[in-house]
Amino acid sequence: MDRLVLIAADLVAVALLTWTYFRRHRRRDLVVAFIGVNVGVLAVAASLGSGGVGAGLGLGLFGVLSIIRLRSTEIGQREVAYYFAALALGILGALPAPEPWQGPALMALLLVAVLAADHPRLLQRHRRQELVLDGAHVDEVALVARLEGLLGARVHTVSVQRVDLVDDTTWVDVRYEVLTPPSGRRRTGRRAGTPVVRTSALARTATSSPGAAPAGTWSGSAPGTTP
Repeated sequence: MDRLVLIAADLVAVALLTWTYFRRHRRRDLVVAFIGVNVGVLAVAASLGSGGVGAGLGLGLFGVLSIIRLRSTEIGQREVAYYFAALALGILGALPAPEPWQGPALMALLLVAVLAADHPRLLQRHRRQELVLDGAHVDEVALVARLEGLLGARVHTVSVQRVDLVDDTTWVDVRYEVLTPPSGRRRTGRRAGTPVVRTSALARTATSSPGAAPAGTWSGSAPGTTP
């Protein structure tokens, strides 16, 4: 019964982890990877735990799975964190714990740590970019000044990757902090104090009917004259 509870807790945890990642970063391919790796590790670890296989083989299988996945395609450090979280959840759901509450508690701790560290509001002003600048810059002070004027931010670290004197270009890896916070959602309502222009029913009728004269003009004869 405890094994079924751990498996159910693992499935709920990996579903929450994967759904949160997809809502924040919108990568559908990694949704399949996270869920497949988690369930696969869960099944293999449960089989190894129920049989007489040593722990060394299990750790070796864990390392082989990690190497195969990480060498298949290039992923960012954020995706690596989510990937290893899915692996750890699968292992926690398969291996029995001394106390019934220990496995779900460790899963909850892992989820809170990963999701809180990846929250969009955490360190939202700090960015990193790789830029190719026009011109060969060998003076670091002038390079930082140009980057701050170009990005409109405070540059913390600049790493010059390449200076091409032939093509007159500079490749840099810059880490900076945006001075102004990102603007919120654009408002579509009317601002306070903005005058509201109202159109009378007569003017709307005159402009909507075909062949009608514009509002404010007289199309008939003047009083007392014969047409």
